Amino acid sequence: MRLDEITISKAIIETFSKDLVGSLDLEVAIAGAGPAGLTAGFYLAQGGVKTTIFERNLRVGGGMPGGGIMFNKIVVQEPAREILEEMKIKHQEYQKGYYTASSLEATSALTYRTIRAGVKIFNLIGVEDVMVKEGRVNGFVINWGAVKLAGLHVDPIGIRFKMGMDATGHQCEVIRKLEEKGRVRLATSSGKIVGEGPMWAEKGEEAILDNTREVFPGLYVAGMAANAVFGGPRMGPIFGGMLLSGKKAAQLIIKELKG
Repeated sequence: MRLDEITISKAIIETFSKDLVGSLDLEVAIAGAGPAGLTAGFYLAQGGVKTTIFERNLRVGGGMPGGGIMFNKIVVQEPAREILEEMKIKHQEYQKGYYTASSLEATSALTYRTIRAGVKIFNLIGVEDVMVKEGRVNGFVINWGAVKLAGLHVDPIGIRFKMGMDATGHQCEVIRKLEEKGRVRLATSSGKIVGEGPMWAEKGEEAILDNTREVFPGLYVAGMAANAVFGGPRMGPIFGGMLLSGKKAAQLIIKELKG
């Protein structure tokens, strides 16, 4: 078989373009392919919801691949163990209620299972703004991650959805932009982003599920972004709450879409 460079180029351009055009009008769009975003995407796809994830960085997984201080292990507590099992992530009990897993295997397995479930993931494309119509978020404004890094003035494009999700982690980038530009009141105690508290693993893991919810019509928040928006503590390299938050967000959205 003789290989042709132009055929290779056309194959990449045409198939990528087809995927991107197919993701311009969605049921659900997620900003951030960290553990919460990936888990949410998996369960949304399992529920038959057309879902796409946009991740500004080259790699997916958020803080998961780095484990704790670059020791590539993560800890997951008992309530989230069933998600590890469903994703077929090897884990072992460290002591009662604490399970360890390879951060790289966990990231790879979450990514693989989410894509195989039917979710499209676009890395190197970030969400830089939102579309708001008649008091409801109904789309994301997306651009290449490299454009932001280079500080280039390049206009973005818009994508439309029925429901969106901010799973961008500590920075809660999407909701921060909505607050900054939309002059809106969020579903927090102050109507604004409260900001995350200092580390307290137990309270942070408890709070993250309470804080996983709709923060503004059409926009949900999950993962560390949820605690940042509603004022919960950070929790460090324990990831059960992230997985459970993603699953809960998916369940809430499915209920709203199908209800």
